[in-house]
Amino acid sequence: MATVDITEAEFETTVTDNDIVLVDFWADWCGPCKQFAPVYDQVSQKHEDVVFAKVDTEAERGLAAAANITSIPTLMAFREKVLVYAQPGAINAQQLEELVSKVKELDMDQVREQIAAQQNADESGAPEGSDEQS
Repeated sequence: MATVDITEAEFETTVTDNDIVLVDFWADWCGPCKQFAPVYDQVSQKHEDVVFAKVDTEAERGLAAAANITSIPTLMAFREKVLVYAQPGAINAQQLEELVSKVKELDMDQVREQIAAQQNADESGAPEGSDEQS
């Protein structure tokens, strides 16, 4: 699948309607972004089951702010509507392939359990993994 440019209006439906979505936040003036673009496009051609989205941070400033983008390029990966990876910096084709493989291999039930446990710990104020009882 080729890369697709998405806007703020399309972001939520793209993440919601697809099992795996990678999002490259970039800008035209960014040298590392321009170096990463062909790698991102090349890897996208090998994974028909993954959406490789691109967000132009200059055109989509509101979306970039909402996503807390402070450095570009930033790559995010969503699986079943859950953000499972977010990292600034360009990566090479092998690293991107490894990322796609790892996202595909995730046990999403386990990921959701970890998120729920973290949220419960945050709400109770107890340190994560503590066996504190009332």
